[in-house]
Amino acid sequence: MIRFVVAPDRALVPDLTATLPGRGIWLSACGDVLEGAGAKGGLGRAFARAARGPVTVPPDLPALLEAALVRRIGELLGLARRAGQAVAGFDKAREWLRTGRCRLILQASDGSAAERARFLSGAREGITVLAPLEGSVLGRMFGRDHVVHVAIAPGRLGERLAIEAGRLGGLRRSDASGKTGATDEQILDGANG
Repeated sequence: MIRFVVAPDRALVPDLTATLPGRGIWLSACGDVLEGAGAKGGLGRAFARAARGPVTVPPDLPALLEAALVRRIGELLGLARRAGQAVAGFDKAREWLRTGRCRLILQASDGSAAERARFLSGAREGITVLAPLEGSVLGRMFGRDHVVHVAIAPGRLGERLAIEAGRLGGLRRSDASGKTGATDEQILDGANG
């Protein structure tokens, strides 16, 4: 779910941190739902009804939300990295995975499927694996050209990262099956592991 508020000029503003003042309007973080957001009918009318008055909905709302979520994931990854709660690269992330030091793995959506599977082989139960971003984007967040594997320690930053990556995946999801390559998600358990 993504929270929106109405600014004093009646413009619709996404509130990803859910901290802006005002009456919140909650909407599912799903690409199908947001596609009609800029239209005068449909979702635009729903926003106006929920806001109890006219609302200006940006015509490129899905693109704005996607950019904001990528930025938010970058901010959270930066905080986790500086706090010593995130490492990048095959060897470092694999060591965290083997020793049980991580709870969340982010993998590049454009990484080799075979390499991603090799990295996860022998992983412990309960590890959440997400692939919300391309390797070049993950790399920029760690000051590198390209990163495929990121291990994140358990804790609030890891939980927030999982939520934001799930929102981004939902926003990019637009087919009925709910699956796209950029939003792979799995939770490793004894059967998958």
